[in-house]
Amino acid sequence: MIDKLEAIKARFEEVSQDLVKPETMADMKVYAKLNKEYKDLDKVVKKYEEYKAVLDGIQGAKDLLSNEKDPEFREMAKMELEELQEQQPGLEEELKQLLIPKDPNDSKDAILEIRAGAGGDEAALFAGDLYRMYQRFAEAMGWQMSLMDFTDGTSGGFKEIVVSLSGEDVYGKMKYESGVHRVQRVPATETQGRVHTSAASVAVLPEMEEVDVEINMNEVKKETYCSSGPGGQSVNTTYSAVRLTHLPTGIVAQCQDQKSQLKNFDKALSVLRARIYEVELEKHNEEVGAARKSMVGSGDRSDKIRTYNYPQSRVTDHRIGYTVHNLPNVMDGNIGDFIEQLRIAENAERMQAGGE
Repeated sequence: MIDKLEAIKARFEEVSQDLVKPETMADMKVYAKLNKEYKDLDKVVKKYEEYKAVLDGIQGAKDLLSNEKDPEFREMAKMELEELQEQQPGLEEELKQLLIPKDPNDSKDAILEIRAGAGGDEAALFAGDLYRMYQRFAEAMGWQMSLMDFTDGTSGGFKEIVVSLSGEDVYGKMKYESGVHRVQRVPATETQGRVHTSAASVAVLPEMEEVDVEINMNEVKKETYCSSGPGGQSVNTTYSAVRLTHLPTGIVAQCQDQKSQLKNFDKALSVLRARIYEVELEKHNEEVGAARKSMVGSGDRSDKIRTYNYPQSRVTDHRIGYTVHNLPNVMDGNIGDFIEQLRIAENAERMQAGGE
């Protein structure tokens, strides 16, 4: 592990020097890439320096115990040795975690799409519940959530809602939410009190920069229309809403949240970029055979990943068999435990893959 950490430290010093070179600063694409690498390496190097200081301290305390005759000094050295030896395993574990290859998109902002699935009106209501759950989670994380597009459900909730999330490590946390979420409960319209199962699909896409995904604007068809508010009423008499179609792939993105057509255009372009990236990534994974499909990563969005059972106040994540019996708490945005358990499971997978 030390050899690997020394190599990372050498690379960190190299990147630090490259960042201040005039030719790097003149090329934004290269600068952005190096700056991201610098931030990632910085975390590892700082932890490594901390670890080295502990190792040096342990060696120093051992030397003192071997050579020192004064009982008071020996006692101090012994106490210091015990304290440092207690710290060593924890730092080693942290470094092992930091050395696991990271998803390069983890630090990016994200686009969150929630769509009602099977279950009619009840599915749209559940999509609305999921939206509020993520809204509260985003607030607790200190992230910014911005509405991009939505279609109301006929009895409340949403047939579809698209939002952008920005903040620290948004995609790294939210990527585990991609997939089909099922709800089991008695719908408000059910007179017999029977439990129904409905579903909503969640897709989380990393928000890509212009330097990551280049789009030829000559291949994009732009349309404008009047944006509508809740309940279908027109809230804007000007054609400020924007719909973009990427002609080579047929991928469509639209935004109607802002009063400014220019702002809506920028947001729609951001969604388009993310969706094109996702399609290209899927194609690439198929070409390379996707040798190892992660159990917990951003897998197939058609996979049923979680069930919310209202009668039993139970929420179960099927990927890792993790269950909590406090559904109101989860629906109030407290999904951090699920995300942490999934992150641990994914890191264990990656460590195993690295050791094979």
